Amino acid sequence: MDALTIFGLFAVTAMLVCYALEDRSPWFVLAFAAACGLGSAYGFLQGAWPFGLVEAIWAGVAARRWMRMRRVRDDTATPG
Repeated sequence: MDALTIFGLFAVTAMLVCYALEDRSPWFVLAFAAACGLGSAYGFLQGAWPFGLVEAIWAGVAARRWMRMRRVRDDTATPG
């Protein structure tokens, strides 16, 4: 196994773990977004640009979901 394959394995494993734990904390949603970013980098480095592009989109979707979750949590935490 070369370094790029190990990097890809790490990225996809991190995505799986973070996705499975998303209900526990919004921070796992952010970690999922970061892992998708790593998966995107892996796709582009490997030469599979469609995979890299889709993972970049997933990273954006997850980051937006994390921001929305934080906004909702902040709105419910403030009195009034």
